[in-house]
Amino acid sequence: MAGGGYARLPDSSVVVALALPGPPGGGAEPGARVRVLVRAANRARALTRLRNLGLRAVYLRGNTEPPTPDEITAVLHHPEGIVWRSMPDDDTESWHPIATLLRRAG
Repeated sequence: MAGGGYARLPDSSVVVALALPGPPGGGAEPGARVRVLVRAANRARALTRLRNLGLRAVYLRGNTEPPTPDEITAVLHHPEGIVWRSMPDDDTESWHPIATLLRRAG
């Protein structure tokens, strides 16, 4: 999927960032894209975490848009390690727990 990437952290874990279409009726604007950040032991586990939440068609091809230092800080400080916000990045918008995106979509 275009618009994604990853960054390896000093503890050997990774933060994966993906640009995904916002689900209809989800927490994002209709038709908008969302930026999702996931922290995991490796890239495969990060994608598995998203697939286990029902986001089946997520793939990371390349490293065209790796997470920024601010994005890495946001996901590191979240207890679940998965956050999202609408794109394009609005610095005034907070990062949201992934459950808020999925709950509104269902």
